[in-house]
Amino acid sequence: MTRMTIPGLVDAAAAHHGERLFLTIDGTRRTYAQARTAAATMAGALAARGCRSGDRVAALLSNRVELVDLVLGCSWLGAVVVPLNTALHGRLLRHALDESKPRFLYTEEELAERVEHVGYAGQVWVTGPGSPQAPVPGVERALDPYPSRPGDTAAVLFTSGTTGPSRGVRCPHAQFAWWGRNVADSLRLTADDTLYTCLPLFHTNALNTLAQAMTVGASVVVDRRFSASKYWARAAEAGATCVYVLGAMVPMLLAQPPGPGDRAHRAWRGLGPGTPGALWDVFRERFGVRLVDGFGSTETNLVIGSVPEDCRPGYMGTVRDGFEARVVDADLSCVPDGTPGELVVRTDREHAFATGYVGEAEPALGSWRRTGDRVVRDADGWFRFVDRVKDCIRRRGENISSYEVETALRAHPDVAQAAAFPVASDLAEDEVMVAVVPRPGRGLDPVEVARHCARELPVFAVPRYVDVVAELPLTETGKVRKSVLRERGVTGVTWDRCG
Repeated sequence: MTRMTIPGLVDAAAAHHGERLFLTIDGTRRTYAQARTAAATMAGALAARGCRSGDRVAALLSNRVELVDLVLGCSWLGAVVVPLNTALHGRLLRHALDESKPRFLYTEEELAERVEHVGYAGQVWVTGPGSPQAPVPGVERALDPYPSRPGDTAAVLFTSGTTGPSRGVRCPHAQFAWWGRNVADSLRLTADDTLYTCLPLFHTNALNTLAQAMTVGASVVVDRRFSASKYWARAAEAGATCVYVLGAMVPMLLAQPPGPGDRAHRAWRGLGPGTPGALWDVFRERFGVRLVDGFGSTETNLVIGSVPEDCRPGYMGTVRDGFEARVVDADLSCVPDGTPGELVVRTDREHAFATGYVGEAEPALGSWRRTGDRVVRDADGWFRFVDRVKDCIRRRGENISSYEVETALRAHPDVAQAAAFPVASDLAEDEVMVAVVPRPGRGLDPVEVARHCARELPVFAVPRYVDVVAELPLTETGKVRKSVLRERGVTGVTWDRCG
């Protein structure tokens, strides 16, 4: 059994770290040896219910032990797990099911009504007491692992859908193994570490925390959900030495009132992709945690990264061994260093990238993959994120980075969260619109917001429209759904600088 498959990772970790604590989730603690047994017995439970290698099994489950068992059990059986965003319902849930076409669906009592509502025709299992059809590990006999190959699909993971409809990505076994190796190296993880994540297990970030732990023999604590007010208390309770945050979570944590719990924990570094450069040092000084950035997506791997002892605020890092990256224009021609363009990436690591989207052909090995990210490469090889290509605002001949506008807005002492996006202009091209959330107990005057931007930004980037809102529409991973904001656009309560 090759270590470049998920069963290979589980088996090797159990052999080397058998009695070490691997997982704490949902009130359950598992050693590496127990995790192997749980994977094998879940595979037996799935097989007893008619599941076979190659079948797709959808999961509409929150962060709970059944989801981890299902991920590992499907891989052990040679089946394909399809973790679904627990916020999905109605049309969006139907879209995910229609695209992935699972034979089976495993959910929980609180979410089962959504599945019934969309008319899913496959076999449904519901976890919890009184659900005898649920595949509970330990009920049936354990199975030997199916001889999956590194390039076989282990999971179909859906993109966040922040700029358009979510797409199902075929993720092979080896991609998870490479994620584990690459991120463990970037974060300098060892068997003495405890990893704490509250990110959802239906996305790459949290799922690959499991692979990182198995790679080095560390312990991982998976929390139910993100809470800005309880984050550091939960990290301390977990005994975390490494934490996982997203750039959108950083200002939320900094917006909390300072207190003794800010440093009453063991964590000293964390993975924080997308963190605004201006907040890095502030975050480290307040919480004692050095953030490490990088570039990786559901479709790729950790192509660009840094390490705790060598990182730069606002930069993703440099290209890692086994990968290549270029910055290109609209014609896919390379642009000079210092010039913004789209990031394209490729790898010579076999099966380190996804094998494409559901229903599409597999890209050729070593082919360049478009990322949809606008970046700048400095002359010394360090990459800086500028914007999503679809989030770029074009106003009066100037390209405006929504990321830079948002960074300026977050520098305002009363702004907790901000999103910048384009809306239609009477003069063609775009106008800049922003939605801002005030800090708790603070108020925001749109006029003052615009004046602040005028002090921080070029005149062409100053927002014309300002919405002060109670909250932003977010995905389960904390990313802003800008498609929702663009669709809503200017309303009757929007402040207009030119009105």
